[in-house]
Amino acid sequence: MNIEEKIGENIKNLRKQNGLTQEELADRTELTKSFISLLERGQTAPSVSTLECIVECLGTNLSDFFREDDDQVLVYEQSEYFEKVDKKGNITKWLVPTAQSHNMEPILMTIQPGAELQYDSPHEGEEFGYVIEGAVTLEYGDRKDIVKEGDSFMYTADKKHRLVSASDKVTKVLWISSPPSF
Repeated sequence: MNIEEKIGENIKNLRKQNGLTQEELADRTELTKSFISLLERGQTAPSVSTLECIVECLGTNLSDFFREDDDQVLVYEQSEYFEKVDKKGNITKWLVPTAQSHNMEPILMTIQPGAELQYDSPHEGEEFGYVIEGAVTLEYGDRKDIVKEGDSFMYTADKKHRLVSASDKVTKVLWISSPPSF
């Protein structure tokens, strides 16, 4: 497949994802329907400025437009995880090493019995947690809620918050922040 065909295919896919006809895209970009049709079939190539206008109308940018899906990492092996162990033996394991470049950050917390994690100061975003085993007390502002094995929690991170062990055994929590903040 040549570059014109690839550009055309990408435009057509984005246009359909946005629920637009060729005529609607032409109207939004001040181009003709026949030009859009030729582009989508790979029979002509747009100028850089015309392509930039088209992809912006389709809700993206040139960088993302040319990004190959195959370049995206989908699987992270355990050997890639970053792990921090505090003095009490609590473990914070970052499950996606490049999470800072994404919209969310998944972490596996292993909390020792009786342990109290440090407070996290208020910040932007939301956090979600799922207790895989054990139990914790979620301290959120002035609230204290027990979260047991199989339960989950979610909150905006605009109040100080932390987890405290509420179990006589090791507790594991899958914790996801959006945007990444750890």
